[in-house]
Amino acid sequence: MRCVTYAGQTVLTTADVADALVTLTAAVAKFGDAEAVRIPIVVESSRSVGEAELVIGVGNDVLSAPTEWDGDEPNFSEAVADLKAHRFYPTERANADDVSDLADAHHYDPDFDGFDRI
Repeated sequence: MRCVTYAGQTVLTTADVADALVTLTAAVAKFGDAEAVRIPIVVESSRSVGEAELVIGVGNDVLSAPTEWDGDEPNFSEAVADLKAHRFYPTERANADDVSDLADAHHYDPDFDGFDRI
C-alpha cells in the first residue's frame, strides 16, 4: 500500500495504482497538459473503498510513499488498467504515427526540442 499526497492531502491506495498515477502524471506534464483523473482509495479509519479525484500534469505534484498495512490489499486492477489506457501513458512500443499525431496536437516542435507555445 502507498500513501499518495496531493495538494496537502494524503490518501491511501495500492502500490500499482500509485505507480500508474505517478507515471501518468509525469507523462501528462511532459506534453504540457493537465487532466482530471479518478483513483480508488481506502479510507483508513473504516477500511472502506472510496474514490479520489485529482488534476494531474503541469503544476500538480504527486508524491507516493510506502505505508504499513495489515491484511489483504484491495483489488484495484481495473483502475490501474484505466490509468494505463490513458492516451499519454507511456508504452514500450509507441507507434511513430501515434507520436506524430500527439506532437501535432500539442504543438511539439522537435527542431526546438520542446513545445511551440502558440
